[in-house]
Order: sequence, then C-alpha cells, then structure tokens
Amino acid sequence: MIQGTVGRFGNWLVELAQSMGEQALLVRSAFGWFLKGRIEWRQFLVQVVRVGVESVSLAVGCNLFTGMVLALQTGASFKNLFNEPLFTGTIVSFAMVKELGPVMTALTVSGRAGAAIAAELGTMKVTEQIDALYTLGTDPIRYLVIPRVMAFLIVLPVLTLFSDYSGVLGGCLVATFKLKVPVSVYWHDVFDHLGHQEFFHGLLKTYVFAFAIAFICCFKGLTTTGGAEGVGKSTTSAVVYSMTAVLVLDYFVTAVLVAIGLA
Repeated sequence: MIQGTVGRFGNWLVELAQSMGEQALLVRSAFGWFLKGRIEWRQFLVQVVRVGVESVSLAVGCNLFTGMVLALQTGASFKNLFNEPLFTGTIVSFAMVKELGPVMTALTVSGRAGAAIAAELGTMKVTEQIDALYTLGTDPIRYLVIPRVMAFLIVLPVLTLFSDYSGVLGGCLVATFKLKVPVSVYWHDVFDHLGHQEFFHGLLKTYVFAFAIAFICCFKGLTTTGGAEGVGKSTTSAVVYSMTAVLVLDYFVTAVLVAIGLA
C-alpha cells in the first residue's frame, strides 16, 4: 500500500514537472515571436472582440451588483454602530478599485472567454487542425497564442475600468435610495479619498491576471487529447486553474505592492 501511494505521488510529481516545463516552453516561444514583431493583427482584432466586447455586459453587470451588495453591507454595519452610514462611498470605491473590480472581472472573463479559448484550441487539436498548421509552415504559437495573449493584456485592464465604475455606481444607487445618503456626499467621499495610487494598484493586478489566464487556457487547449471528452476536460481544467491562479496571484501581487509601499 505504501509503495502504491509513493508511486502515485511520484507519478504526480513527474506529470507536474513535465507540465510546468511545457508551459515554460510555450511562454518562451510566445515571447520569442512577440519580440520579433511577427503578429497576426487580424486574429488579434478578432480576439479583442471575442474577449473584450462580448464580455462587457457580463463584467459590468457582475460588478454593478457587487458594488450594490458592498454598499448595502457597509452602510448597514455602520448604521448599526454609529446610527449613520458613514464613509460608504470611500469603502466601496477602495474595495472595487483595488480588489473586487480586478478580481471579479478576471474571474468572469476567465469563465467566459477563457473557456471559449480552451474549447476552441482543444477542438482544433483533436481534429488535427493544429498539425495542419505545422504542415503548412505556420507556427501555431504565432498564429493562435500570441493574438489571444495580446487581446487579454489589452482588453482586461479596460474591462476592469468599466467594472470599477459600474461597481462604484452600484454602490451609489444603494447608498442613495436604500441608505438615504445624499449623492453629493457619496461622490465627495469617493473623490476625496481615491487617488492615482489605488488605480495603479488595481490595474497592475489585471496585467498579471491577463497573462496567467491567457497562457493557462491556451496551454490547456493545445495539449488536449482524447476527442470530444478530452475537449470538455481541458475546458473545465482551464477554467478551474485560471480562476485558482487569479486568487493565488492576487495575494502575492498584493503582498509585493504592500512591501514596496504601493498598496
């Protein structure tokens, strides 16, 4: 029994090391093509639409209600403690811009666009379309991966800005109509305490999230095996790993920003 457990653990370590090595090679190859400036601009624009434009309503809607819930909880708590919903605008804006906006946007985009990328590339892999690209002399990394990574790096920060605003606006709606906080007081709290450092804090996270989501989903799609069932497994694992990576990286990026005084 012990030998079996040790054997399974050893196999898991070997598979993990092999997967990490393949991902490192994918990242190196992608950076090589990017530095050469060999970019498929038409594919890039297509991916910008798929990743960004088609995800706007989902990201904005999720963060709108996140801001509303945050304002309701914050206002109710302060009302119980101080009989007044104090600093609701400050707390909602800080939480949305520095933390909830980037994280919620990354999670929603990874669940929608990331899953689509993994499924699309996985289908191309099992139907041998990627092998056909090699036969035609086209590198799949340059033609398929680079446009998707670039689209994520450009679109996710923009989506996060929309999400931040929608979250703060949602908090304003709840503060005004539910907590009876004057609109001027709410926005006065927001603009008096929210600065450029908070926006930089949140936007920096989005670039890290975008990089991780794009490469994880592309890698899972390109390494798909097992036909239609394999495509489903790759898509599921891509979403799970990318969402997990977002939450794990969120802590480490925050810790680094706190250490260098940018939190």
